[in-house]
Amino acid sequence: MPSVTTPPADSLLQHRAFVAFWFARIASGFGFQMLSVAVGWQIYAVTGRAFDLGLIGLVQFVPSLLLALPAGHVADQFERRRIVLLGQVVEWIAIALLTGMSLAHGIHEVGILLLVCVIGIAKAFEFPALQSMLPALVPAAILPRAMAVSASAGQAAMIMGPALGGFLYVAGPGVVYSVCGALYLVSVALMGRLHYEQAPPKREPATLRTLFAGVHFIRARKDVLGVISLDLFAVLLGGATALLPIFARDILHTGPWGLGLLRAAPAVGALLMSVWLARHSLQQRVGTIMFAAVAGFGVATLVFAVSTTLWLSLAALFALGAFDMVSMVIRGALVQLETPDDMRGRVSAVNAIFINTSNQLGEFESGMLAAWVGAVSATVIGGIGTLAVVGLWMGMFPTLRQRQRLHVEAAAPADTR
Repeated sequence: MPSVTTPPADSLLQHRAFVAFWFARIASGFGFQMLSVAVGWQIYAVTGRAFDLGLIGLVQFVPSLLLALPAGHVADQFERRRIVLLGQVVEWIAIALLTGMSLAHGIHEVGILLLVCVIGIAKAFEFPALQSMLPALVPAAILPRAMAVSASAGQAAMIMGPALGGFLYVAGPGVVYSVCGALYLVSVALMGRLHYEQAPPKREPATLRTLFAGVHFIRARKDVLGVISLDLFAVLLGGATALLPIFARDILHTGPWGLGLLRAAPAVGALLMSVWLARHSLQQRVGTIMFAAVAGFGVATLVFAVSTTLWLSLAALFALGAFDMVSMVIRGALVQLETPDDMRGRVSAVNAIFINTSNQLGEFESGMLAAWVGAVSATVIGGIGTLAVVGLWMGMFPTLRQRQRLHVEAAAPADTR
């Protein structure tokens, strides 16, 4: 069928809506990364307490966890583009208030945390709607490549956004917030002009059944459950990046510049892999590739754990980020293509809970284990645990292991499994 053939390498450029979507993600991604740097520096300058830096993460994580299921329900009940627009407008207002208070020297830690919490609430509703929009912008056959290109926007922002924010902070936090606000306005303008077609949503009242529909949907589909839970446990066990300050100072004997390189290495690997995936379609043996990528993630974690030289550690983290990008693209595309459009918001919300939980608890688990057995041993245990999860999941989810293509189910929805 024509829809299944591999399109030309530049075919994504023919979808103007996707290009606008990508540039909007670039703008908001850079703005948010710069915002994160400025907020951290400013609140520490105001209070001088490391505890308050932890509160910045907490006031963002709590809304993302508590509001995930209601946000998914909303994403399936209303036009997703408008939800994203509303979320970004609320974030822009919060940033504008941060700008005004900073320029007027009337900033206070409580005010910063409250506004960051508002941004966290807006992002909790924005995320599932934004994730659910992408399958409607490109044909199913090139969705994996579109997801890779979309992910490259986030990786580029993670690499360059903090550096740009730190550079601008020399002129003051108000300058950083002003640039962030301008970038968010660009994103809002692009999203506002985006041509996005969505089937009229079926309006349902918010009940326990509708709120947990995404959970029930994932449980009923083995491949979706397998790919999401595989990523959860792999990241949960293999969270070596939380221990980078220890490795930089005590094992690799480098300074802050070395720590900066170590933090950037996974994002650089992920960015370059996303560029490669955007040019090459995943057409065969996607299940095997998925498991191999997660296994590669575990091996890279082990290499990093035993490395005592900076160049080898950087290479291991580079590979870790690249392998993680492969699994992320396959997971994201498979979940979106397996899910009907009227369920994508709720399923994306559950997926967001898994992602946030694995990242946050992964850092906590790594820190606690390192305090008990040491950073090297904790990272070795995490790498071995990741490989063990891969072996177990290959046995528990044989259809995922044997899966050949990502888009077969989307092309033949009447097929019974």
